[in-house]
Amino acid sequence: MLLSGIFPPITTPFYPEGEVYYKKIESNVERYSRTPVAGIVVQGSTGEAIFLSDQERRDVLKVALAAAAPNKVMVAGTGSESAHETLHLTEYAAELGYDAAMVRTPHYYKKQMLPANLLAFYRTVADRSALPIIIYNFPQATAYDIPAEVVIELAAHPNIVAIKESSGNLDKVKTMVEGTRHIKRQATVTETFEAVTPRMLSAAAAESEKQSRELVSVASLTATSESVERRASPPVPDTAERAAKPSSSAVTVVGKLKTRQKEVGFQVMVGAAHQLESSLGMGAVGAILAFASPAPMACYEIYAAIKDGDIALAREKQERVKLATQRVVGEFGVPGVKYAMDLNGYFGGASRLPFLPLNADQKAEIEKLMAGIRS
Repeated sequence: MLLSGIFPPITTPFYPEGEVYYKKIESNVERYSRTPVAGIVVQGSTGEAIFLSDQERRDVLKVALAAAAPNKVMVAGTGSESAHETLHLTEYAAELGYDAAMVRTPHYYKKQMLPANLLAFYRTVADRSALPIIIYNFPQATAYDIPAEVVIELAAHPNIVAIKESSGNLDKVKTMVEGTRHIKRQATVTETFEAVTPRMLSAAAAESEKQSRELVSVASLTATSESVERRASPPVPDTAERAAKPSSSAVTVVGKLKTRQKEVGFQVMVGAAHQLESSLGMGAVGAILAFASPAPMACYEIYAAIKDGDIALAREKQERVKLATQRVVGEFGVPGVKYAMDLNGYFGGASRLPFLPLNADQKAEIEKLMAGIRS
């Protein structure tokens, strides 16, 4: 699966009394879907997943997926402290139709989180998961930093496809990129090399089948049997033929979706927006950025400049948002991200305790930092 590009890890909106505001999830996701982000992460750290009940997490996953555009890669945060609970939520996400699962490092029993424990945890989850697994390392929150050597070893597992590395350690990013270069896999992409997932292929095949049935039905109602026979020539292929009809050795047609194969390796993604340009320059393929929740376009512009080979522009775009990313995300955290979203037309709103509301001075600083950063 191709995971390049920018992914906002969406927040969870709440009513003033603290209940989940599902309608605002829908409106936020619909708006993200109109931006050039590659996909959306649901129930990551920015989504306050650890503050939600198991049922709330499931409901948020369901609502967000239903509201997303069909061409966006959808990633479910399913990590829990045990492999058992992680697999339960991952199985549910797979049933809903998510494209991948992001699994944070278990960390509560830190002294026991030795390489052997992490290898066994992630391999067990990956062995039994119907979804590709993205390792999620966020030591600022967990106080546990998975070693690069363990990640490189896990990268050999065929169902562990990426890592979100949020430590901000550029040397570690470089080590993981270089240590996994030997891994070569095939990913399905569009003709313009955008991600295609099994969910997208199934949707394209189903839509093609539906349209074919409708055409035949209309023809049978409006024409004689002879005219129907002429209109239906050549005959409508069966579902399997429609689902994958090669038009050349390189391109496969699935309904209206033209796909090809692209070689990808183990994909290193980052979570530090203030280092996005540097991380991409070291070989990271994309990013899951809390700052992309209020400012997806500002983050995408850095990525796009790198893809176009315009390093000077990428550095200019990076410098423009650097202080805002460090303060809004790094200092004020989720409440800061949510207030920045409110400023940019998304619904941020309040967070759950133990997060506290921002005071007037904090809001004024965020307003100043976000001035001119619209999305």
